[in-house]
Amino acid sequence: VQSGAMNIRLIQILPESGEPPKQLMILLHGVGASAQDLVPLAHALRESFPAAAFVLPDGVEPFDASPALAGRQWFSIQGVTEEDRPARVRAALPAFVELIRACQRHFGIGEAATALIGFSQGSIMALEACAAVPGLAGRVLAFSGRYARLPETVSPLTSYHFLHGAEDAVIAASNSRAAFEHLSSLEGGDATLDIADGVGHEVHEALVDRALFRLTHHVPVRIWKEAMGAGAPSPSRDN
Repeated sequence: VQSGAMNIRLIQILPESGEPPKQLMILLHGVGASAQDLVPLAHALRESFPAAAFVLPDGVEPFDASPALAGRQWFSIQGVTEEDRPARVRAALPAFVELIRACQRHFGIGEAATALIGFSQGSIMALEACAAVPGLAGRVLAFSGRYARLPETVSPLTSYHFLHGAEDAVIAASNSRAAFEHLSSLEGGDATLDIADGVGHEVHEALVDRALFRLTHHVPVRIWKEAMGAGAPSPSRDN
């Protein structure tokens, strides 16, 4: 995968059939972690999507809160505040979006067949990238994530699935609930919410099960409208 001048280590898991992949799933790790941490999630998803290419990139920067560790980050959280988080994310977005575009070009897979699947800081980047570049991906799965700032508009080309542990002490589940309610209130918004009781800041099996359910059962609102006419009622958004 060629992404400008960046030299990013990534893991690729391709269809065992040897056939060209029909879908692209890009898994984005949290701060201080690495692509390797999301390999179990990729394998869990692969059972239901054997024709997909899974790409797991390392964050674009070394983890600066503990330079002795080999972890990576998408943006620095040193001294981060609610006020300056949006600016930090904006600064990180060009390289991030180019990485997504490079993966799409490499596999010849378009935006609609691309899913961004993030955990924690990886979710922040996926959510904010699709807010900045409408339609960048057809699906966003945000595990234990949040927006840096809730968007004013939303593209109907992307379905958002928020997945959170109720006991998350790092990024409160209230962030996912607020994002779900906000997107659902916007014209074209298409979102679901799953909160697992007794689960903390982790990619828990219960949330992975819900992610698979959403990926295999959720019909995007735009598809309903195309099939039934723009005046038809939308399917209910259950949480």
